[in-house]
Amino acid sequence: MCDYSLHSVKSRPAKVGDKLTTRNFGTGTRGFAASENANVAVCVLPGTELSFVDDVRCLSTGLLVWRDRVINHRTAIFRQINKEKVATHHDALEFPDGQIVFLTSLSEG
Repeated sequence: MCDYSLHSVKSRPAKVGDKLTTRNFGTGTRGFAASENANVAVCVLPGTELSFVDDVRCLSTGLLVWRDRVINHRTAIFRQINKEKVATHHDALEFPDGQIVFLTSLSEG
């Protein structure tokens, strides 16, 4: 699925084997884009397992906001959370330790 704030962006469903990157689409959120076309959002179904080439990096909150926070996992399951709240982000990743991170919090790239 693609988050509500990506509905105005051209999109396509994810395919097995897609190589995705995190991209800021200029809509107030980040999402996944395919490596062959960075202007198209790639919508992932809930429950999809994702693997990453490197450790996942997130925008930091707190005292060290200039440094990305590193999540020491290279796999996650795509989830949609807070579905009962209409105007909020829903797309998230659940990591093996149970940590849930909004997709829009991931560092670009």
